[in-house]
Amino acid sequence: MIKIQQNTLHGEAAARIREMINDGSLLPGIRIPEKQLCEQFGISRTPLREALKVLASEGMVELLPNRGAWVMRLTRQMLEETYSVMGALEGLSGELACRYITEQEVADIQALHYQMLAYYKRKEIRPYFELNHRIHDAIMIASRNEVLRETHSSLNYRIQRVRYSTRMVGDYWDQAVADHEAIIDCLLARDGERLGRILREHLRHKLVVAAESGVIDDERTAG
Repeated sequence: MIKIQQNTLHGEAAARIREMINDGSLLPGIRIPEKQLCEQFGISRTPLREALKVLASEGMVELLPNRGAWVMRLTRQMLEETYSVMGALEGLSGELACRYITEQEVADIQALHYQMLAYYKRKEIRPYFELNHRIHDAIMIASRNEVLRETHSSLNYRIQRVRYSTRMVGDYWDQAVADHEAIIDCLLARDGERLGRILREHLRHKLVVAAESGVIDDERTAG
């Protein structure tokens, strides 16, 4: 049994369930076993249900009257709508980052990029994705807009499981790396307009990969 500390009950429970959804332990369209999770985490139903409300607000869980909580299915419409909004947010982050980013921040992002390239060359996808996320988050931080970052982070929870279940192979992975090379060039040149365009297009590439990876469900309702 994995015990959760009392001072972070619903937040820790939300984090654990989020991880279980992302790694496939809880599959899309299944009912979340509340009793089992309470026993596994060593908590009561109240904090667990608060955690499920948090996950519902993130679009990861669906709460159905008298039917409990279900893992939200990934649909093409949901992903298209989410990526569309995230693309606009990331584009804006790039434009703002080029106004405010410091030399040290650019150097730090370059260092992350070079580490990410090493994982790409070794085809180690999970650490590659983790560094990819850190690069995009660093650009968000450099935008100096906390509302922008918080909004993007909230939407990002919805599609995290797509990231880890996507098969990044061949031309798609090569294109993603090429996009990141261009992102670095734009940061060095402080070319916000071009960086905004690249980041928006980068999200469209991710949607295409997700659509062809077999992780999207045609149904919207759970159960």
